[in-house]
Amino acid sequence: MTQPIDPVELTVKLVRCASVTPVEGGALVELMGLLESAGFDCNRVDRGGVSNLYARWGDKGHGRSFGFNGHTDVVPLGDEAAWTMDPFGAEIKDGYLYGRGSTDMKSGVAAFAAAAVDFVRETPPDGAVILAITGDEEGDAVDGTVALLDWMKAQGEAMTVCLVGEPTCPDTMGEMMKIGRRGSMTAYFTVKGVQGHSAYPRRALNPVPVMARLMDRLASHVLDEGTDHFDASTLAVTTIDTGNTANNVIPAECRATVNIRFNDDHTSEGLIAWLRAEADKIAAESGAVVEMRTQVSGESFLTPPGELSAMVAKSVEAETGVVPEMSTSGGTSDARFVKDHCPVVEFGLVGKTMHQVDERVRVEQVHQLKGIYTRILQDYFA
Repeated sequence: MTQPIDPVELTVKLVRCASVTPVEGGALVELMGLLESAGFDCNRVDRGGVSNLYARWGDKGHGRSFGFNGHTDVVPLGDEAAWTMDPFGAEIKDGYLYGRGSTDMKSGVAAFAAAAVDFVRETPPDGAVILAITGDEEGDAVDGTVALLDWMKAQGEAMTVCLVGEPTCPDTMGEMMKIGRRGSMTAYFTVKGVQGHSAYPRRALNPVPVMARLMDRLASHVLDEGTDHFDASTLAVTTIDTGNTANNVIPAECRATVNIRFNDDHTSEGLIAWLRAEADKIAAESGAVVEMRTQVSGESFLTPPGELSAMVAKSVEAETGVVPEMSTSGGTSDARFVKDHCPVVEFGLVGKTMHQVDERVRVEQVHQLKGIYTRILQDYFA
């Protein structure tokens, strides 16, 4: 009889792969070997120097399919000298498994892969089980999950529903799942004035107070009061800079950046139009030239509470004794891409140490997570 897959042992193997974005580091190769041995049809979907893996058990295009999305790439180590454990050693101490990616999110990938392999071996489902694993979630995310979804469309592959395994719990295992995410965008402003001597300000056009007025107007504006499932949208001024080191020179330019996290009251298109209108007003009032460019990381989305979220919540409660809050808080994830393909929710580990020095995960929680994912598969195909 085949032994169950130990998700902690698999996490150890994955953490020992130094897969700092966009380096594959052997993590996807490790997963392919395991999945192929269990009868999964595996395809590497590499694009733009990024490594991705698509694995499916069962026939495509026949019946329903349960998909899992995650990533094996990790962020850089930061100050390596500050680590008390080998960042790629995957050492276990006092009930914790240490290493970069142990929380975000190699343990999540390992837990689902272990659950999926055991599930299809023990109770072959009437349908397909899919893993779409990227090596570019922590990077630009242009050739990661997006590349997988593009390839799936071209090949006629599809997920009926999808679970993203990012860490979702702030402090306690099981306390939170994600049923949506805020949108995210950044705007970059440049105000162009006329350089001059600070003793003769009338001969110059100082861009700094112009920019200050624009930033104050943007930051003081109330975007909304929140919606049924989302907190109020936020706008943060993240930098104002001239690069000017001289105290007797009025600079020619001033630059600033704002980041907006927006709920389902807005679209990026509407926010860009508002930003442009405010910039044009300041330009008309001051006589300065105001330039703006924007970068949209993702639109706001919501998977309304229903069968999928209820099934996940039921499995989480059964395994942890905790009823998860259905939340839309936090930053962005690759769910922002998956939501255009199929209904998607997120559930994963406690994320307190992700991206930190001495990143670590409680060993018992990795086993719990495999148990949760196993219950979800069983319920979905029941």
